[in-house]
Amino acid sequence: MGIPTLLGTLTADGDTSVAFTSNINSTYDEYMFVFTDIHFNVDDKQLEMSFSDDGGSSYGIIKTTTFFEVIHTEADDVALVRYGTGGDTAQTDTAVSILDSMGDGADESGASIMHLFNPASTTYVKHFWATSTESNTHNSVKQNFHTGYLNTTSAIDAIKWTGSAGSNFDGVIQMYGIA
Repeated sequence: MGIPTLLGTLTADGDTSVAFTSNINSTYDEYMFVFTDIHFNVDDKQLEMSFSDDGGSSYGIIKTTTFFEVIHTEADDVALVRYGTGGDTAQTDTAVSILDSMGDGADESGASIMHLFNPASTTYVKHFWATSTESNTHNSVKQNFHTGYLNTTSAIDAIKWTGSAGSNFDGVIQMYGIA
């Protein structure tokens, strides 16, 4: 991995969504997004991401993704690794959940790292992967793994994160270019 350069920071404070609509360009072939202390105002909500090729005017990029998770409950009654069919998408423009089942308790928050590769390419589709950890509304700790591709040869220049069903969230998202 190359050296990360901080390009921007978003601080959500009771927001329904936040977005990076600049600095995603041909300067770097890889971008890394670091999510810290993501916390929701209501139980059982998701942090979802969408991509744009028009500076954030619309977020309807077609994508295909896959998802698996590792779960361990506080009561030690469930410990498993499973493929999560609910986290898959196949050629759809719907948002992708990277943190799910988030709760509103003081001990229910999440963190994530997401990588986006070659977003400025106008020749190839764009690939991404994200790994997240959360302590959630189901009194469990989870590790989530998402990967996929954006099925467009248009340059991606904006990414938005939204709380599901209009929920509000707090936290920090930092964007880095990887040289």
